[in-house]
Amino acid sequence: MTTLNARPTSNSATATLAAATKDTGLLKLALPKGRMQEGVFALLSEAGIKVRLSARGYRPQVSLPGVDAKILKPQNVVEMLHAGSRDVGFAGADWVRELNADLVEVLDTGLDSVRMVAAAPATIMREGRPDVSGRAMIIASEYERLTRAWIAARSLNATFVRSYGATEAFPPDDADCIVDIAATGDTLRAQNLDVFDELMTSSTRLYANRAAMSDPARARAIERFAMLLRSVLEARGRVMIEVNVSREALGAVVAVLPCMREPTVSMLHGEGGFAVKAAVRKDALPTLIPDIKSRGGTDIVVTSLSQIIP
Repeated sequence: MTTLNARPTSNSATATLAAATKDTGLLKLALPKGRMQEGVFALLSEAGIKVRLSARGYRPQVSLPGVDAKILKPQNVVEMLHAGSRDVGFAGADWVRELNADLVEVLDTGLDSVRMVAAAPATIMREGRPDVSGRAMIIASEYERLTRAWIAARSLNATFVRSYGATEAFPPDDADCIVDIAATGDTLRAQNLDVFDELMTSSTRLYANRAAMSDPARARAIERFAMLLRSVLEARGRVMIEVNVSREALGAVVAVLPCMREPTVSMLHGEGGFAVKAAVRKDALPTLIPDIKSRGGTDIVVTSLSQIIP
């Protein structure tokens, strides 16, 4: 699988994307149904892309000329991208792996981050592994391909049972073990299931059909679409910090700022010092702000960002 590698933007970025899609006809976008939908729709909204659901529900209107959107289950998004009936869409890495789809990964949004784990009731756990006294272990999962591969890799004496949702309800009566996705693990704990192995990690990602990415105009439209999303994801992790500093302390304050490239420095009125601005990681603030103060920074202001485009 191939991975491609501020301030709030104006409408120029979305206008550029719209122009690119007009060059190639409709860009066919697949949006996810279910647990992924809220996060994806919020991401699109923050990127300035409005999604309005139609009366039919599965054919939303997207505020990008030249984009035809359809809402599908994540599994079907993967299948339609692989088949080529959709050009680009959002799906989980777990279903791409399970369906063995040949897609291009354009962007990992990091949303809906989960682990695919193997879990069993605590009552049959022995030394960190389930023990069923010599018989074949019954393992239930929605993910048949991944589970069978895991069984083979672990050389387990096991029988696979396909589940169709609510996999965690199978043990102990209908299965000894399950393979399923887990975010916090609360659902598994509520069913008295202990995790004993991890198969993979997954998140909501933007994938494209390989043929669409081979077409220069369509690939350009997809990459510009991804740029809008990436700008929001980058902004979510950063804030703009502004600080006033004397001429003598300027070097010391600038040296500690972990900005994207170089901070913006401008003279204060009356040449009484400098105003310094930089986009920094939010998680750096607890140590950064005291450090700036100790180096002579004053009047520190922290503001949120909506989009950052390097």
